[in-house]
Amino acid sequence: MRHSTALRHRLAERGIDRQLLLLVPAAAFVVLLFVYPFLYGVGLSFQPERGGPFSAYREFFADAYQRDTILTTLRLALPAALLNVVASVPIAYRMRGRFRGKRLLTTLLVVPVTLGTVLTAQGLLNFLGPTGWFNRILPGDPVRLTNNYWGVFFSLVITGFPFAFLLVLSYLSGIDPTLERAAATLGAGSWQRFRRITLPLLAPGLATTFCLTFVLAFSVFPSAVLVGDPAGSTRVISIAAYEEAYVRYDYPMAATIAVIMGAVELLVIAAVLGWRSLLYTGSTAGGKG
Repeated sequence: MRHSTALRHRLAERGIDRQLLLLVPAAAFVVLLFVYPFLYGVGLSFQPERGGPFSAYREFFADAYQRDTILTTLRLALPAALLNVVASVPIAYRMRGRFRGKRLLTTLLVVPVTLGTVLTAQGLLNFLGPTGWFNRILPGDPVRLTNNYWGVFFSLVITGFPFAFLLVLSYLSGIDPTLERAAATLGAGSWQRFRRITLPLLAPGLATTFCLTFVLAFSVFPSAVLVGDPAGSTRVISIAAYEEAYVRYDYPMAATIAVIMGAVELLVIAAVLGWRSLLYTGSTAGGKG
């Protein structure tokens, strides 16, 4: 008993209590399912069958067919993430208050989350395909909006918007409404209140929302296959990794591409967060939240 009491005192002196020890199972879970696979993949990328440890990276960037998948994925992920964030702001701004039918409207806006990528792709093919409803009502030749760039782009917007909307709505709900009311009493119009009060406080949340939606869009795979052109205009980097792992069985190259995917995502996230720090230097805890 004395030994256990003394041990608790020693741990408390180091800032460790019994409640903190409850994090051990969660930390072990993260290490086993995330950290270890990541480190294993990084190590595997430096063990190609031929050449030195960096030969897989040199081979990837020397091959234009492989290297161009980075730009192809960025051309899809960046605009889709930006559109989702920009479209979420005015809708969430109008819906942060209480009004009749708010729950129903919120449910309709987040329904695409429950559909899944495959069902969303099937709906796009039925609606925007060459023989879909959209082209049936248009005069002249059908407009090609699937099995190309636009099919994947629409899929990313449909599946990513609910996620961005819920995040933006939560950030807006954390901004104290009395700040805008105080500005209104001083004669500030609705646009001035939004631009000078709400938007600066919302900026950190918008940056975080963009980063999260970008990561989701950058890892696009099913949409690029189902409603895109996986061998041409929508051959994204995840398809390149899949082909190396399960078509050519070159696991070091597949791991290399996965590492490159993570590096590109980290570069974009670092750029966005750096840009945020230049525009906003205050507290990131908006208002009453």
